[in-house]
Amino acid sequence: MGGMTASSGRRVLLAAPRGYCAGVDRAVIAVEKALEQYGAPIYVRHEIVHNKYVVQTLEKKGAVFVERTEEVPPGNIVMFSAHGVAPTVHEEAERGRLATIDATCPLVTKVHKEAVRFAKEDYDILLIGHEGHEEVIGTTGEAPDHIQLVDGPEDVANVEVRDPSRVVWLSQTTLSVDETMETVGALKDKFPQLLSPPSDDICYATQNRQLAVKQMGAEADLVIVVGSRNSSNSKRLVEVAKLAGARQAYLVDFADEIDESWLEGVSTVGLTSGASVPEVLVEQVLERLAQRGFEDVEIVKAAEESITFSLPKELRRDLRDEAAALVAERGGSGTTRR
Repeated sequence: MGGMTASSGRRVLLAAPRGYCAGVDRAVIAVEKALEQYGAPIYVRHEIVHNKYVVQTLEKKGAVFVERTEEVPPGNIVMFSAHGVAPTVHEEAERGRLATIDATCPLVTKVHKEAVRFAKEDYDILLIGHEGHEEVIGTTGEAPDHIQLVDGPEDVANVEVRDPSRVVWLSQTTLSVDETMETVGALKDKFPQLLSPPSDDICYATQNRQLAVKQMGAEADLVIVVGSRNSSNSKRLVEVAKLAGARQAYLVDFADEIDESWLEGVSTVGLTSGASVPEVLVEQVLERLAQRGFEDVEIVKAAEESITFSLPKELRRDLRDEAAALVAERGGSGTTRR
């Protein structure tokens, strides 16, 4: 295991990589850049990423988070979150006379394009994912007549297709790799001609963070995952830690959520964070652990990450003028400032 050495005292095994993935980094910077260029408010449909701290920080800077496109007054700018949206949401924005910025993670966009392509070829598409998750809703919206959700291996028995020779699976990008492949295995048992996507849908960051937790899990008495409870990839890290052998594993948003009782009898703490978590929150947990004697920090390195994504192309345009023009062209009043 990269970087781990024997230690007689209390220690922290710190996962690498952890925290922000390229898609999250791109989305958060996009909101900040939009606020700098166009001023507040910038409306964001749903949470830009699933992290309480990030959302609260951006709200203080002037971002306004809404659940429905219809909540945004005409003549404003609305940004779509990293999880992606269905085509109907773009249509809603157009009807609402809104300028848009699409911050969908490029890896999610890849899955959307796969869904569109296989639907055009008249495949039944089995989307492995969790019901109600924004990414699943967005992907399903690309081809609603061809996609059916498979929410884990236990759901496979309910799946019916028109033609077992023309069926393909896709997946939500933030799932547990092991659970996804278990579901794929069950689907292949039922549909031997099941086609796999041209490349793995589960994102590189999700896989790398899970791999690091697997490496530390067997040695950790306790694993702390920093992340929000509505973050799919963060919750999966807790599950992976337990399966890897950790006696305890917990999800926390902030350092002060760590229960003192968790540390009783513990000599090794594993620490990681979900893909939408800023590093400052991990540093605060390290400080709290150091105050309780866990001063020896060892890195568990599972992979190198160098992927970056360019910012949404819409940030290169004058969207305030575009939004005003939409209102003028289609009639009605607009409100571009709160």
